Amino acid sequence: MFIRKYESTDCKELAELFYNTVHTINAKDYTKEQLDAWASGQVDLEKWDQSFQEHFTVVAVENGIIVGFGDIDTTGYLDRLYIHKNNQRKGIATAICDQLESKVQGKIVTHASVTAKPFFEKRGYKVLKEQQVVRKEIFLKNYVMEKNQL
Repeated sequence: MFIRKYESTDCKELAELFYNTVHTINAKDYTKEQLDAWASGQVDLEKWDQSFQEHFTVVAVENGIIVGFGDIDTTGYLDRLYIHKNNQRKGIATAICDQLESKVQGKIVTHASVTAKPFFEKRGYKVLKEQQVVRKEIFLKNYVMEKNQL
């Protein structure tokens, strides 16, 4: 596995990975209705590509296939971190997170799903608050978490 910078040609594959991961991995913590609201399968690829280009975005590739991705903005907001449903627990999220965190001095904030919360806690993130976010009039619980980088 290697990690490289995001390219616009990755966007469609990342959207598919996002949808499949949410609907498989997060299914133990969220209802079908919540999963559909979170990841409808209808991503605006132009907006995603623009966001990925504005942020520091990396993809993990194994045997020519993207197995994960993540992005962080200049303020230290870790926006997305998703690992392919068939590649969980292989250190990919850790490797991507190491790259993202290395780009930031000071505070890093993320909004972690119920599923992702233990991963971030192991990395030293602390829960600032639990919150309910609304997606398509459906409530989803997540956690605002923070880590201070030296």
